[in-house]
Amino acid sequence: MMAAPAASPAARSRGNAAGGGGCATSTMLPGPASRGNGGCIDLSTSGLLAHGAGSSVVVSDPRSMQLVCVLPMPSSSATSPASFVTAVRWAPAASASSLAAAEDDHRPLRLAAGDRHGRVAVWDARARAVLRLLSLDESRSVAPGTSGGVQDLCWIHHASGWLLASIHGPSLLCIWETSNNPRVLWMFDASPEYLSCLRRDPFDDRHLCALGLKGFLLSAVPRHDSDISLKEHRIVCGAGDVAELQRLEKDISAPAPAPALAAFPLFAARLCFSPLWRHILYAVYPRELVVFELNYSTVLSVATLPRGFGKFTDVMADTDLDLLYCTHADGKLSIWKRKEGEQVHLLHAVEELMPSIGTVVPPPAVLATTIWQSESIFRNIDKQSQDLAHMQSSQSMIFDTKSNQNMYQGTMTYLTSISEDGKIWSWHLTFDKSVSSKKINLGTSNHSDAGTSNPRSNGLDFTIKINLMGQLHLLSSTVTTLAVPSPSLLATVARGGNNPAPAVPLVALGTQNGTIEVVDVLANAVSVSFAVHSSTVRGLRWLGNSRLVSFSYNQVSDKSGGYNNKLVITCLRSGLNRPFRVLQKPERAAIRALRASSSGRYLLIMFRDAPVEVWAMTKNPIMLRSLALPFTVLEWTLPAAPRPSQNASKQSSTSKEGTAAESSDESSESFAFALVNGALGVFEVHGRRIRDFRPKWPSSSFASSDGLVTAMAYRLPHVVMGDRSGNIRWWDVITGLSSSFSTHREGIRRIKFSPVVHGDRSRGRIAVLFYDNTFSIFDLDSADPLANALLHPQSPGTLVLELDWLSTRTRKDEPLVLCIAGADSSFRLVEVNTDTKINSASRLLTTKERFRPMPLCLPILFPTAHALALRMILQLGVKPSWFECNNSDTLGSNSFKEGPATFGDLRSYMIETTLPPIGDSVVAELLLKVLEPYRKDGCILDDGRATLYSAIVNKGTCARFAFAAAIFGDFQEALFWLQLPQALQHSLDKSTSRSSEKGFESSVRADSEQTSTLNRIASSERSAARNVANNTASCGQLSTMAFKQEQLWFNANERIPWHDKLDSEDALQKRIHDLSLLEIWKLRCPCYFQLLLKEQIFTLMH
Repeated sequence: MMAAPAASPAARSRGNAAGGGGCATSTMLPGPASRGNGGCIDLSTSGLLAHGAGSSVVVSDPRSMQLVCVLPMPSSSATSPASFVTAVRWAPAASASSLAAAEDDHRPLRLAAGDRHGRVAVWDARARAVLRLLSLDESRSVAPGTSGGVQDLCWIHHASGWLLASIHGPSLLCIWETSNNPRVLWMFDASPEYLSCLRRDPFDDRHLCALGLKGFLLSAVPRHDSDISLKEHRIVCGAGDVAELQRLEKDISAPAPAPALAAFPLFAARLCFSPLWRHILYAVYPRELVVFELNYSTVLSVATLPRGFGKFTDVMADTDLDLLYCTHADGKLSIWKRKEGEQVHLLHAVEELMPSIGTVVPPPAVLATTIWQSESIFRNIDKQSQDLAHMQSSQSMIFDTKSNQNMYQGTMTYLTSISEDGKIWSWHLTFDKSVSSKKINLGTSNHSDAGTSNPRSNGLDFTIKINLMGQLHLLSSTVTTLAVPSPSLLATVARGGNNPAPAVPLVALGTQNGTIEVVDVLANAVSVSFAVHSSTVRGLRWLGNSRLVSFSYNQVSDKSGGYNNKLVITCLRSGLNRPFRVLQKPERAAIRALRASSSGRYLLIMFRDAPVEVWAMTKNPIMLRSLALPFTVLEWTLPAAPRPSQNASKQSSTSKEGTAAESSDESSESFAFALVNGALGVFEVHGRRIRDFRPKWPSSSFASSDGLVTAMAYRLPHVVMGDRSGNIRWWDVITGLSSSFSTHREGIRRIKFSPVVHGDRSRGRIAVLFYDNTFSIFDLDSADPLANALLHPQSPGTLVLELDWLSTRTRKDEPLVLCIAGADSSFRLVEVNTDTKINSASRLLTTKERFRPMPLCLPILFPTAHALALRMILQLGVKPSWFECNNSDTLGSNSFKEGPATFGDLRSYMIETTLPPIGDSVVAELLLKVLEPYRKDGCILDDGRATLYSAIVNKGTCARFAFAAAIFGDFQEALFWLQLPQALQHSLDKSTSRSSEKGFESSVRADSEQTSTLNRIASSERSAARNVANNTASCGQLSTMAFKQEQLWFNANERIPWHDKLDSEDALQKRIHDLSLLEIWKLRCPCYFQLLLKEQIFTLMH
């Protein structure tokens, strides 16, 4: 029997990401994208979205709006931080034959990412591992940084496989071999041009184009002899864009090898190929939209930026309709429709990609937008399967319509945008016929609400509505502080309650823009966000497990000076923010830190050069008293930890600790402190009284050499201190015993005790954060803490701003989890295991499964064997009831009915067909058993995909094969299966009508001299071509794979008027050549079609 798979793709990914150095795995929540990432974004054909955010690549699922994984770029050295990601590009999907021939380790889900240092990392997104790290500086044997950062990436096909093209610096185009022997195959320096964009031709995977800021356009095709065929073109830019670029060149401040995105961050030039018309590409400059014909090397049309609009930033082409989507610097989306018979685009509608309700003022900028090309093939599968059910042998698979009014009816387009506040937006565009559509002024905005905007029309025959489908909230700004709840038994579930508050799997993060992000660590997602402060959150602490206290301050700029301190209590249950300690005038000193007791009942407010205030955090906080002592650090005691009872001496110390605890009131709490002169002390707070704890002091030699303690941690009976020289000292307040050692590092900024549970061998494990933003983990119970230290585990190249332990651990076999706020705006959870007796396999068994609000239905993440099993099951045909999950509701479709429970034999789920069986029937049962864990967890198909499959499962083998290919992103194979029935039908029609065509051809040849007859025939053909236009437009890329004569004629006749105004000798020769190529259709077309072509060629020649 085959082994059962893991519960989910996410769980497998966590296992594959296990690292060494004592860390089982690392989970990461990325920070927001910024302009430094250059708006890099890419959506794979399998439905995975990748975009750059700081120094990481974020991979998400735009359908379910869930985070899949985060891929941090490797740093050039262990001490230097990783560089910003500036380009991302998914490798095209592998074919089914390559999947069957490859092992799981040799079928990576490849994703290329380039950074500002000029390095390109080829990731395996499934294993979260770097396959290849390409460095142009190392390949050229030059100094680091000489080649410049990466501007853009593009995969192109070659006889040897897929090659990677990249733009380095301002003008260097490289093509890489990324297989077992990675190297640079070819380089081209386009200086003094500034290359900005790379795109692959959808009609020829070998062909790519590079666009420059000054209008330079390079067309490149690799040859079999490792050479490159190049052709240079020139787009004449508008006077405004030329003048602006010249001005920016004079004021350039970036270093010499900087790419275009760093040298000119506000000047964008982008291009995209038309998915419907060969040799047509669209380019945008800040003030122009250009349609360019590669075959004729000429501009067909230019549309200027409408008045009142922000500059163009990107252009995208619809895969089904002749529409263009242009993004603007002010967050708008303009939709352009092609004028019939010309390559001229007219502005049709304008929509907002940033809702006006629920956002701050000014609103966050929209950094990148991409269109979902994967949805096009599924719409075509649905449509073609419906046509196949009614297709007759004498009909085309694409039916004629009465007019072009239904061309856009019911069509949907999906977009995803990234904003600088860390949000991913999913948009849904619908196109509907509106009989009463009238011209509306496009310069005015008319939005009904944040989710739906009123359609605006330009007198055309359809309207557009945009709806917000979903939003994925990541971290909104740079993390400045974090807080982890560790409530003691004194803390209560609710204010005034009697039950002890349990530790919750939540972490609060304070950000630079004044918000507090509460992260659910089990789901690795932002649970809730509070806009609390108008400036940076300087400090944050938990009060129990349901309230937060935070502070910020701003300096007064008038003559009197001072600071405005703001303290706010945030209730997670009600969502209310309540300020306290509100003063009317600025204060002399700013708040330095907050320290809350583990019960949440007391709060210490530390000021710069001012007394410390002690507050009782009741419903209405009350200040108890102020302490006018020169404190350097203060720390409350953590909840008591169980002490291991392995020998008599430890039992004796436990009894002493219990006696000391009994002598003190159970409701009292204590905090330890250090003064500027090195003196130590412990105070106890009981009610409104503060008294000396009277600890047993250590020997005099325990005092620090420099007298300045910079960090402290306190858990009865131990006080651990660190100073600015890197020394760590700890002291037992019950027995007076003490010890110390030197870390030989810079000053210590933070010390945190790890949580302890029953059965732990050590209760002295600490995490130490140094002033150089690195950290280490020490075990104070070991004989030599420095020798057994875990130095900066699992995060090379990451500068750590804050850290703390997660306190949700309940069993000794569970790994310790360390929360880290990185300087790259990220939040990380690192699982730490310092016990060498536990191997990595047992560590993975104890890792908690990650919670997701809904299943992650991404079969592309399955192992190879399971992916092939699912592909075969979908091809053979499985009943819709198989997708029903026992623990979920039905999928909301009438075709999905609860089937009878089946035990043992699963072959009853397979559909019954009239075709002969293939192989042994037990194979299908084995495949279903392998996929059973995925089916129970609902990780195979989501509701929309399962509903579509139920609609096409009985519509023929071709429809099922096309669906199976599209699920795994293989669009070329899906298009093949969609066109196969039409090709077979055309072949049958051609063989049966050959004799009748010969008779018709002779009759037309006899009348070919009559001009009126020729004109009448030509007129009828053009009329038929107009009818086919409606059908081909609704089928997107399928229109380029035509078989019928009227379809072929439409594709040829539509392009002829585009070049009528070109009168150069070269253009006339190319027009004659294009029309001559149509002669190859004469075996398919009747005689009058051939005569019409010859007449047009004769007219051009004379």
